[in-house]
Amino acid sequence: SLAFVRDQKTYASTDDIFTVQDVYRCFPQMNITAVDTSRGLFETRISAEVAPMGLGWEWVLKSDLPGNAPRWAEDAVQKLTAKSVEPGKYDLILEPHHLFLTIHESIAHPTELDRALGYEANYAGTSFLAPPEQILKKFKYGPEFMNIQGDRSQPGSLSACGWDDDGVVPETYLIIKNGIVVDYQTTRDQVATLTPITGRTTSHGTSYAESWSDVQFQRMPNVSQLPGSADTVWEDLIAATDKGIAIMGNGSFSFDQQRYNAQFGGQVFYEIKGGKIVGMLKDVAYQMRTPDFWKSMDMVGGPRSYWLGGANGDAMGQPAQSNAVSHGCVPSRFRNI
Repeated sequence: SLAFVRDQKTYASTDDIFTVQDVYRCFPQMNITAVDTSRGLFETRISAEVAPMGLGWEWVLKSDLPGNAPRWAEDAVQKLTAKSVEPGKYDLILEPHHLFLTIHESIAHPTELDRALGYEANYAGTSFLAPPEQILKKFKYGPEFMNIQGDRSQPGSLSACGWDDDGVVPETYLIIKNGIVVDYQTTRDQVATLTPITGRTTSHGTSYAESWSDVQFQRMPNVSQLPGSADTVWEDLIAATDKGIAIMGNGSFSFDQQRYNAQFGGQVFYEIKGGKIVGMLKDVAYQMRTPDFWKSMDMVGGPRSYWLGGANGDAMGQPAQSNAVSHGCVPSRFRNI
């Protein structure tokens, strides 16, 4: 399948702001099903490595669906005979094609200020990161090397724009710095609620409306994990793990109303023993409490392993509106999950 969006947007306000911008999005995707007719079984493999991007037809060509199809098909066939996972605690190594969704649900949504203030409770709940005065600059989300950035400027990202729907030039800023929550996502009408804590009086530029006929409100920007300083890659994390599971690609997921408890599946799963991948697994899902999960992270990839994924549609509000956001991340290891 191929999905395309061209969003032509003109904004004018009584603050003497007048902006015009064109935004493009492209999402090439392949869904492969392998069928075992003798046993009446089937398995699927989705092209999770090909993310939606803020690009045009050039992204279809670069994604090379025909060239990747045989490998994805082989994964689907292998899943038919993969052994079922033995329940227990494992070290998890999460590939960026999987981790971006975990970041989206367990970091990006909880740090939306309208959720933390209780304004947004209809669509999938509020946030456990509340109230802000007890969270900002105090709450430990993860280890000291954990840094999460909000931006609307990464080239090719889905949330990139010149101005938000309040006419504000978006900022690049840290939401989590050295493992501590230091900021929320804000719009012009929200920022004053944080001024007594942060001293800020200006918006980060995260206002969005799905169309001209919708009321704009706070929506997440790109929310991304910054790489570690060492030149660590996926293979290094595998080699450093004695008993674990490697997870590739996004799958099913569920979470509670405050994004505190969650469960995630994936596309492809591999068993790790003695620093090596020894075979494929199936029926894998991991359960987590958000802060405990991120505090268990002890290894991350470096700049060379950074990958930009994203969601082509993310609904919020009542009536619901959908936006598109990217999440960059690196392969990461989580202990004893």
